[in-house]
Amino acid sequence: MAGLRTGILLSAGLAMWMVGAGPLAPYRRALFDRSAPQLVLVLGGDVDRERVGARLARELDLPLLVSGGSNPEYATWLIEEEGLDAERVELDYRAQDTLGNFTSLVDELQDRRVRHLLLVTSADHLARSMAVGQVVAGSRGIHITGVPVACEPRCVAESPVKRWRDWVRAVAWVATGRDLRDVAAPVQEVR
Repeated sequence: MAGLRTGILLSAGLAMWMVGAGPLAPYRRALFDRSAPQLVLVLGGDVDRERVGARLARELDLPLLVSGGSNPEYATWLIEEEGLDAERVELDYRAQDTLGNFTSLVDELQDRRVRHLLLVTSADHLARSMAVGQVVAGSRGIHITGVPVACEPRCVAESPVKRWRDWVRAVAWVATGRDLRDVAAPVQEVR
């Protein structure tokens, strides 16, 4: 009986450490952060997302970061059309997919002390991008609030399998610093 109590106490202590000061502490901070948003992050893939993000950034007087968006010429024109100061806009083209939208930026956002961002993406993409973002950005203590952009009649429902696969990739990236796609890619022989 004493061994069981000791095991329970050790388990409870370990759980409290993991959430309080250990590896899960950033997630606790992200989950309970109620600070005002500091940045609008738009996931590229549709110019309507960029338009909504620019409008939101202007209305809330926040910087705008577009990851993987439209070409720089169009994005610059759109930003001017929406009346947003170009100095408050950053266009980033490193990402190749949803996971990359976060992994390519999260350390820079942490360095800039971003604690809360608004995530702008199409309504049909929001669930998957939030799943990925909460894992990757949450690992740095960054809270995300999703902002869906209407996509009807072009919406395409994403499968739960796709969301699950990207969530697993996000968890693996946090644990290893590598994308499972890169690890699983077949090694090409040198001839």
